[in-house]
Amino acid sequence: MVYIITPPHRLRGTIELPGDKSISHRAILLNAVASGSAEITNFLTGADCLSTIACVQALGVRIERQGTTVRVDGVGLRGLREPVDVLDCGNSGTTLRLLAGMIAGQEGMFAVLTGDSSLRSRPQQRIVAPLRALGASLDGRRQGNYAPLAVRGAHLHGGAYELPIASAQVKSALLLAALFGDAPLTLTGRTDGRDHTERMLAAMGVEITVDMPVIRLMPPVYSHALRPLSLRAPGDPSSAAFWWVAAAIHPDAELTTTGVCLNPTRTGALDALRAMGAQIEVTNQRVEGSEPVGDVTVRSSQLRGITIEGALIPRLIDELPVLALAAACAEGETIIRDAQELRVKETDRIATAASGLTALGATVEPTSDGMIISGGARLRGTSLDSHGDHRLAMTWAIAGLVASGETTLRGAGAVDVSYPEFWSVLARVAERSNV
Repeated sequence: MVYIITPPHRLRGTIELPGDKSISHRAILLNAVASGSAEITNFLTGADCLSTIACVQALGVRIERQGTTVRVDGVGLRGLREPVDVLDCGNSGTTLRLLAGMIAGQEGMFAVLTGDSSLRSRPQQRIVAPLRALGASLDGRRQGNYAPLAVRGAHLHGGAYELPIASAQVKSALLLAALFGDAPLTLTGRTDGRDHTERMLAAMGVEITVDMPVIRLMPPVYSHALRPLSLRAPGDPSSAAFWWVAAAIHPDAELTTTGVCLNPTRTGALDALRAMGAQIEVTNQRVEGSEPVGDVTVRSSQLRGITIEGALIPRLIDELPVLALAAACAEGETIIRDAQELRVKETDRIATAASGLTALGATVEPTSDGMIISGGARLRGTSLDSHGDHRLAMTWAIAGLVASGETTLRGAGAVDVSYPEFWSVLARVAERSNV
């Protein structure tokens, strides 16, 4: 799928965002093992979350979907059924890693989890090793580092584990496995990834305490079954970030994203853009379910280079490609470091982002854990490829809104993974453009 983008005169509009991807995944997985039915509205219907639905249905859970409303009839902690076929997780690392944790505690169950070529190339030892430490039985290609992963449910025990990397997927896989353990689990170390799993578990009645950096979960066997949790998935801040950057770098823009999840573990992109000098206004702040939400308006801004590093990185890891675009349009130098996790996403996002920005006319030096971007260059339209990566596809689309001439994007259909409505929204807010 090929799209051609030319810069519009203005960007204007109010954008209702798709449901948060992380929360949509977790609402399906956790309600699947709750005792009772739950309804999820504003569910993200991107390919990744539909992979989670398909896998959970293959485990014997009844799920009905009408548009963006999903009903899950939970089967309880011990009610999952052994799948009769391989579980296809598509392109979704969240699906594979969280399901591996959940199935690891289903004594007597056997399941094989796989995905597309991109997912099969991503490292899985990061979940395999800690789950094995809890007593899980997992294996896969190259000593368990790559899918397909074979998981045989086992009797899990609790204990303590120190997380070496800030990964919400690793943390969540362990917390899901701990639901089936025979003793409490204590997590320490890099527990500073997004905390949607912790919030949702607490709302469902699980005894979980968070005193950063220590997280302690008491298995429900010591208390009660999980309560079903109906909720509205708030707007995805990772999707909103593309519109925030578009408004900040375009010379005549004002875009408002409504109902955005403002969970502090997810607002790193807002903090980075503020530090760069972006004009940002947050209004109508409120709490929906267990998550803070609000409306975010961004206007045309004069951006300046900054350093993005350290504790900020886990809070904006998915938004770094589009923030790198913002840096290319800013005055001065931007340094991104401590982001080696970008090397093992859907693509090597350090290499692919640096290559694309260079093709657009920016000066970028990739490093082992990030990049150095010299801002101020006038971007020019060119031919770019998404490499099958939804974040890159949307980043290059936003670049096309400010690059002179035409920007041709190959592999534009990759956006369906997380934001199927992206192109229609872009056409609406890009006034008098040829998108």
